Amino acid sequence: GATCTDADDASSKTILVRGCDPVMAERAGQMLPPLLGGVTIEAATQDDAFFELLGSSKKYDAVFFAPGACRWSAARKPIPGGNAETAGWSLDDYRAKVLQMQPSAKVVETCEERDIV
Repeated sequence: GATCTDADDASSKTILVRGCDPVMAERAGQMLPPLLGGVTIEAATQDDAFFELLGSSKKYDAVFFAPGACRWSAARKPIPGGNAETAGWSLDDYRAKVLQMQPSAKVVETCEERDIV
């Protein structure tokens, strides 16, 4: 992947990440901002927290579904961290809910870590 240059200042942008591994989410929150022009990363690994963030007054520039969550969905398995409302949801269901709650946010997803940056 490419990295950002000084001309790629994204420090005014915020990405909400829905992952399923708290350790990887913390690691991504430290590693990705410098690679993505200083973007702010907020992460949730549980749907209750994810939907609370989505429903807040904050506007997210993008909502990113981490590779692990994408792989769970591709395997037609529940994404870890779901709740009663999202039991059995695929990424299609999450995508629809994100666009309903944050219509201006771009939804980004990949099953491959190497495609993140």
